[in-house]
Amino acid sequence: MTATKTTLDLSKALKNLKTAQLYEEALKKGEAVLSDRGALCTYTGKHTGRASQDKFIVKDDFSKDIIDWGEVNKAISPEVYAAIREEFIAYSNKQEQLYVQDCVAGADPSNSINVRVITQKAWHSLFIRNMLAAVNTKAAELSYGRTALDQYVPEYTVIDMGDYQADTKKFPELHSPTFILVNFSTKEVLIAGTLYAGEIKKSVFSILNFIYPQKGIMPMHCSANSNPEGEVSIFFGLSGTGKTTLSADTERWLIGDDEHGWSSEGVFNFENGCYAKTAKLNEKSEPEIYHASGRFGVVIENVFMNSDKTLNYDDVSITENGRVSYPLAFIPNAKSDRFVRKAPKNIIMLTCDAFGVLPAVSKLTSEDAKQQFLLGYTARIAGTEIGVKEPTAVFSACFGAPFMPLKSTVYGDLLAKKISESNVNCWLVNTGWQGGAYGTGQRMPLELTRKIIHGINSGELAKESTSKHSIFGFEIPNSIAMPETFWADKEAYSKTALKLSEMFKEKIKLHG
Repeated sequence: MTATKTTLDLSKALKNLKTAQLYEEALKKGEAVLSDRGALCTYTGKHTGRASQDKFIVKDDFSKDIIDWGEVNKAISPEVYAAIREEFIAYSNKQEQLYVQDCVAGADPSNSINVRVITQKAWHSLFIRNMLAAVNTKAAELSYGRTALDQYVPEYTVIDMGDYQADTKKFPELHSPTFILVNFSTKEVLIAGTLYAGEIKKSVFSILNFIYPQKGIMPMHCSANSNPEGEVSIFFGLSGTGKTTLSADTERWLIGDDEHGWSSEGVFNFENGCYAKTAKLNEKSEPEIYHASGRFGVVIENVFMNSDKTLNYDDVSITENGRVSYPLAFIPNAKSDRFVRKAPKNIIMLTCDAFGVLPAVSKLTSEDAKQQFLLGYTARIAGTEIGVKEPTAVFSACFGAPFMPLKSTVYGDLLAKKISESNVNCWLVNTGWQGGAYGTGQRMPLELTRKIIHGINSGELAKESTSKHSIFGFEIPNSIAMPETFWADKEAYSKTALKLSEMFKEKIKLHG
């Protein structure tokens, strides 16, 4: 255990304030302003996204043999952590006001985790109240039970002092005055130097990704929905692959849009809210998110506000990563208990293949699925930099490497085991290009992708006979044309497909 001395003084903290109370606090302190429809709007300054280089995990006797140390999971010593914590807590105790939200993470009552979130900003307290199940909400009762909530004891604590700046001369081990320090021994996360609320959300996700695999529960960076009969589809996918768009289906129940667990009891949401991107958000393309945003109870980050207090989602001059957080209940077809007591029927891995060589849909074996999960592949289009003429392959193990503290194979092996035990249908769906790479080919028609997703959800696609792709080895339903069909230059297709296939093979070697 890491030794610590100074105790955080919560005697004057405001605890478990409800939405209207937190509005009053945030407005009184000048942390935010109101939009025309009643959203609480704020700006996070320098940090409009995660500070990935500033995250460290304490490396001690407890964690040294468990964590997958490296560029993502960077180590900091217990001694340095203790010294930083002393100054951080001393700063916290000098604050005029702190805010506490006692929350429950995980909607499976047998596996919920109590997380206390302590913040310097009132709007951060509202944010996490939206994102997790706060103790004085119906969602927390469903997740945890009334008696247990009356006897709430936090298992993990997240402390966020957004205005605190670390002294990097005194602590040269830090990357900058900003830090996110995770201590699995003391079950504590310290956040400083950034107002971006996503750091709180993803810190909780990282905690669950550490705890759950050790209990045989599969944590997943995915969206999930189900039909009324409880047949669940899980959607993995990196940014830009269509995860949110394709999982939004008015004929199905939304379990959640981002973080889920797969326990022996079924599939459950970690959160009680959504944290959606707002860039170019409009009523036609994403009506559920559009109508959920902007209203009372919502927190809006870094979205341009017009002089009449309306929000301009088309103006991304502040950042492309504008965000809105709102309770899941703001989505009309959201499942109220965020839990389906069945194993998933389908796992859908989404990739936006800008090379244009992957099939529109492939049926995966359990081993294929494990490999694609470990790869976490998508491809981004060529940028504007001089000389960059080809798409760039992007790999993020487990579709969420920055939040996975254990070795990737721990998650991959657990997923493969659960897929095999539950006989889950697994799919790779390409939402990218066909007939050529970006700039030559055409973007996969959204109506085709939606038709494929419908065929997966209905079970019709699983009944089809398949043919093996000559290069990737995936089984392609016979109603789907092979991708080379759309290329005028078949030799160019083979060359490009072989190049990507070799990338897959080389990358998978890194996972043992």
